[in-house]
Amino acid sequence: MGRRPRPKGPVHDGVLVVDKPAGPTSHDIVDVVRRAVGHTRVGHTGTLDPAATGVLVLCLGRATKLVRFLQAGRKTYAATVRLGIETTSQDADGEVVARIDAGHLDERTVCDALMRFQGTLEQVPPMVSALKVDGERLHERARRGEEIEREPRRIEVDSVVLDGFVPGEVAELSFLVTCSPGTYVRTIAHDLGVLLGVGGSLSGLRRLANGPFVSDEAVDLATVEAAGQAGTTRELLLDPATAVRRAMPAVEVEEADLVRRLTQGGKLPAQGHDGAYAAFTTVGGTDRLVGIYLDRQDGQAAAELVWTRPEELS
Repeated sequence: MGRRPRPKGPVHDGVLVVDKPAGPTSHDIVDVVRRAVGHTRVGHTGTLDPAATGVLVLCLGRATKLVRFLQAGRKTYAATVRLGIETTSQDADGEVVARIDAGHLDERTVCDALMRFQGTLEQVPPMVSALKVDGERLHERARRGEEIEREPRRIEVDSVVLDGFVPGEVAELSFLVTCSPGTYVRTIAHDLGVLLGVGGSLSGLRRLANGPFVSDEAVDLATVEAAGQAGTTRELLLDPATAVRRAMPAVEVEEADLVRRLTQGGKLPAQGHDGAYAAFTTVGGTDRLVGIYLDRQDGQAAAELVWTRPEELS
């Protein structure tokens, strides 16, 4: 296994919210940021399809250790759908496999059908997806013309709101949806078309929010590249403590001896949270992330991640 290339510039630790354009893959965006900041430790917290736009959250430097915690938040999308056209990929990139006149549909009928996709659902992942089955991504098998059976997965759609409807032989609708990670909006479009009996496919998708990170704060690639050339990338980043405090429940730890034990891997008294939460302390007037913890049944909380090192307390 080869060594990781040495950084060409300072290694920035932080979170960058990018406004992804249509066209490049999420990995392409990671490569752009790697070149801009001059080092390789960059990861993202949730893939967007090439045709999709919007919020892509990147973690740089040590913050790559936070990816698994920051990707757990709810996602909000603005989607557009064509009713009357079904494709192999469930979106506009696939081959059309069926055309059925949707001219009889009205807004009330479509809205009533859309509301049935709110709540806890079982969803079969599309073949054109990055989900791994038997160690291979589904889209790789799809490119070979394979179709395999996929187990349905439980998803949660917190809200779905019809945003617009244009009737016609090919009807067009737009909706807003907030859902759990792992939800395929293209499959909602496809399944909506099946429910209405005319077929459906996703024609546009923009992610408005990934957990607490929203499109209003996202920066475009030109801004990232310009900051890289000017050496001002750090100004675009959220520091890790700020990003984590926004993304998950937090507890404050003031006792100096306990904080030091935590930085050495010690346990925290259980705090009564169902899932992971972050512990913070104040060092020299600065808010500092100590680590991320999970309550256990023995009344203690074990570290999922120790962030602050003992020497950083001084």
